[in-house]
Amino acid sequence: MPHNATKQDFCTTINDTLGNYLMPTIIAHTAVVDPRAELDEDVRIGHHCVVGANVKVGRGTRLENSVTLTGHTTIGRDNRLFPGCVIGGEPQDLSYQGSPTQVIIGDSNVFRECVTVNRGTEKDEGITSIGNQCYFMANSHVAHDCVVEDRVIMANTVMLGGHVRVQHDATLSGGVAVHHFASIGCYSFVSGLSRVLQDVPPFMLAEGFPARPRCVNVVALKRKNFTSQAIRAIGEAHKLLYRSKVGVKHAREILQGTGDLLPELEILFAFIDESTMGRHGRGRDRRASAPSSNTAAA
Repeated sequence: MPHNATKQDFCTTINDTLGNYLMPTIIAHTAVVDPRAELDEDVRIGHHCVVGANVKVGRGTRLENSVTLTGHTTIGRDNRLFPGCVIGGEPQDLSYQGSPTQVIIGDSNVFRECVTVNRGTEKDEGITSIGNQCYFMANSHVAHDCVVEDRVIMANTVMLGGHVRVQHDATLSGGVAVHHFASIGCYSFVSGLSRVLQDVPPFMLAEGFPARPRCVNVVALKRKNFTSQAIRAIGEAHKLLYRSKVGVKHAREILQGTGDLLPELEILFAFIDESTMGRHGRGRDRRASAPSSNTAAA
């Protein structure tokens, strides 16, 4: 090492050099991997895994034992799948006609034991998608045509119905069941064993059977470094909307009277406006009644 080089410089040089070498993919001898599957370098596939022909797996992803990847499934980098996971299975929808719909998963997600993710259907966009840095606990289920954004946490046995959308940084506690076409807003929290029949607004803590917004998800907002001004404004909006029940238009007018609406309130009101445009408090439920270009196939 040159006399004027630091230890940190030396370690960086070593790491850069190692990064130029491709790490081998390791497949256990009891695994069954179709030769047409596309595996990046440094993939680890454990015992008794099954990987289908139309599967793509990104660099650094780990499959523990007894994982099944099937269908047209694309998985990004540095994911970890625990035993019993089944990703890319046919949608549990009687209208599905066997077309090559997809599951697309991003990077750095964790799928604990026996998580299931079904691919999309012809009557939607044909894709079930999951973002980055999500954590799916044991036995949780992502149904066909769902969209799960970044940094979502789903605890044990959470069940998403078809066409559900979960926005970034939301948390669903154990045993939550989400009705098809419902949406879960960003930075929200749904308490355990809740039955979600309607959209859950951003920034709120929802609970119940059926679930209702009970209060602001203050703990998460503080952890995510929301300003005290933003948290107070969201709290005022919650009081107007869910305690005084003045309605979105009136609540917006009241809060505008105290100054310009913060971006967080714009997000909240836009979400609620979208929800009221759908059926039964589910904004995405308009898709269910809209004619589809694939109606004949469905």
